[in-house]
Amino acid sequence: MEQDWIWGLIGGLLIGMAGAVYLLANGRIMGASGIIGGLVDGSGRNTARERIYFLAGLLVAPMFIIPFYREVNTNLTTNLWVVIAAGLLVGIGTRFANGCTSGHGVCGISRLSLRGFVATVFYIMAGGAMMIFARHVLEII
Repeated sequence: MEQDWIWGLIGGLLIGMAGAVYLLANGRIMGASGIIGGLVDGSGRNTARERIYFLAGLLVAPMFIIPFYREVNTNLTTNLWVVIAAGLLVGIGTRFANGCTSGHGVCGISRLSLRGFVATVFYIMAGGAMMIFARHVLEII
């Protein structure tokens, strides 16, 4: 098995475990866009500390893998405007879908939520269509 597949498997297991721990500890779904959104719009004031800890963990956790996996090839474009546009499109999409890939895809599907399945199918299709459009029509990726 290629090393990239192993790292992907480990990452998937860690994300799934984090979702389970978050649900068991807090009684809420681990949806990153909801966690961030609650901080931005102020609706999550009463849980701000746990939200900040969660986001800090997202930023700090990758540092633990550096000793094991130094070379990272994301195949990300070097065009900063494409990266910014992609981030904005993801943010807008999570607001329209009332959730993100962690909330709908990881936690929703694992709970057999119909809403999670439907949202996941649509964001995968939208991402694929956008990738085809950006690569073959706009030729920016």
